[in-house]
Amino acid sequence: MDYKKLAEEILIKVGGEENISGLTHCATRLRFNLKDEGKAQTEALKKVNGVMGVISKGGQYQVVIGSDVASVYKPLTELCERTEEGENGSGKEKKDDRKVVARMVDTLSGIFTPILPAITAAGMIKAILALLTAFSLVDKTGTTYQTLNFMADAAFYFLPILLANSAAKKFKCNPYLAMMLGGMLLHPDFVNMVAASKESGEAIRIFLLPITNAGYSSSVLPIILIVWFMSYVEPIADRISPKPVKFFTKPLITAIVTGIVGLVVIGPIGTIISNLIASGVHSLNNYCSWLVPALVGAFTPLLVMTGTHYGLIPIGINNRMTMGYDTLIYPGMLGSNVAQGGAALAVAIKSKKSEIRQLASSAGITAVCGITEPALYGINIRFKTPLYAAMIGGGVGGFLMGILNVKNYSGGSPGFLTLPSYLGGDTLTGFYFACAGAVVSVVIAFIISYVLYKDPQEEGGEKASEKSSGKEKEVVIAAPLTGEAVSLETVNDPTFSEGILGKGMAIMPSEGRVVSPVNGTIATIFETGHAMGLVSEDGTEILIHVGLDTVNLKGKHFHVKMKSGDTVKVGDCILEFDLEAMKAEGYDVITPVIISNHFNYSTVEAAAEGRVKTGEPLLRLL
Repeated sequence: MDYKKLAEEILIKVGGEENISGLTHCATRLRFNLKDEGKAQTEALKKVNGVMGVISKGGQYQVVIGSDVASVYKPLTELCERTEEGENGSGKEKKDDRKVVARMVDTLSGIFTPILPAITAAGMIKAILALLTAFSLVDKTGTTYQTLNFMADAAFYFLPILLANSAAKKFKCNPYLAMMLGGMLLHPDFVNMVAASKESGEAIRIFLLPITNAGYSSSVLPIILIVWFMSYVEPIADRISPKPVKFFTKPLITAIVTGIVGLVVIGPIGTIISNLIASGVHSLNNYCSWLVPALVGAFTPLLVMTGTHYGLIPIGINNRMTMGYDTLIYPGMLGSNVAQGGAALAVAIKSKKSEIRQLASSAGITAVCGITEPALYGINIRFKTPLYAAMIGGGVGGFLMGILNVKNYSGGSPGFLTLPSYLGGDTLTGFYFACAGAVVSVVIAFIISYVLYKDPQEEGGEKASEKSSGKEKEVVIAAPLTGEAVSLETVNDPTFSEGILGKGMAIMPSEGRVVSPVNGTIATIFETGHAMGLVSEDGTEILIHVGLDTVNLKGKHFHVKMKSGDTVKVGDCILEFDLEAMKAEGYDVITPVIISNHFNYSTVEAAAEGRVKTGEPLLRLL
């Protein structure tokens, strides 16, 4: 593949260099921060050969490439080289009106994604070292062990410096000054002063201000907070510095003010927060060790779709840095990743189409090794049932590893290749349990996927047979709300707009009232009222999701009139909601109406366009 040509096409279709305010990449996707996403040609970009998908979520415009992403990233950065001043931007910044959670996820992703290769390399060296030690191939007292150990520890020990660099680029301040601040936290003289202070009980002071006796090697949060503070100090230093000597005074003021405040105030605060997180993790392990790994194992594929899974990585890293191991994030992600591989491999074995078998086999192998995007986008989302199988398998595996208190000691991309990262402690029990959890995840996902999967032509053949026999019938789904009927593609959430959950339509409501679109039964309705599933008398499964991200309202503004299991007729009121109050709180109230089992129908098409009232035809199924 001509990666330079692909990079050129991507650059044009994201709006050109002038539309890019930030660019990085992870294991499988390019991550853009665009000044105006409206300039991006999303649909055209999806059709470019070499692009597996496009997602806009969490404040980032993500172009899924696959394992060749680094080969595309390099020529892309060469095409849009910008000076440091250009990156920082001298013009007026566009106001960031994203929600706090979206900004936070984008920030964490931007900080941690660039350092993942170093962390992964260190984790893999640790894993290899653990294997060599477990099989008595190296002696812990020998120089071979000691050399490999310090090579791996380098990335962890100097983690504040690595984070300082990426945080500075994310917060748009000088990365070299930021790394200097990271170096302050790790300087041998400071480390020795802290040790002496702990022994003598005499506080370290600077200008009579006490410095907390804290160690910052391998720490995560303190340096991020310090660099964030620096991003405010540096512009002030720039404004107050006289122009003739600005070259000297600006870095001087920035370094000394941020350094002192970091050591006296921000560093200790970051340490306290990190320790509180670690205490919370410890409490979870004591009282409900299975919960988080099970949830992570089940729902990581959905997080990967939106790119928000990078928000979990700092928690896992912080756990290892504060407690020496992680029992929440990485075990759950291990179950999720290998389960996706198992589900894809089941498709590879069962499918009768050579192109599907080839893609599923390669994507499945990649997934069990820790990189899931090819399997997720190429197979699991595409055919749906493998995705459900992977979520079940990952959830069960995560639950098992949580119950068994499996501990990850050195990170890496969760998969079979990084199983040695579970070697630690005095026995091999944790390693064996991790292997067992991974195998359980793969086996369950494989079996469920194999049982449920059907080749597309098999379903099409069945429908064609029915049609030729005159058995095909029309099913009409009525509008559950009054408002403007629009295409599902207009929904600002790829889970709906890309048909991940099924085909259908969306309604921009003008009234806060949801009625049954069919004669049937309410299969489920969330206590929060934001979503419900119905099954019609002829077996059609309908999902109605009122607004986007409205689960965060926790039932506020919703008034549920019925419950799961109730029988309904077309037009029966199921719930009411305060439309204007939801709009006032900034929620997008567009309501997707999804046919979850659309694969049972040869056609799912719109029966209405524009203004529609409750009870009028919305969708027509054959």
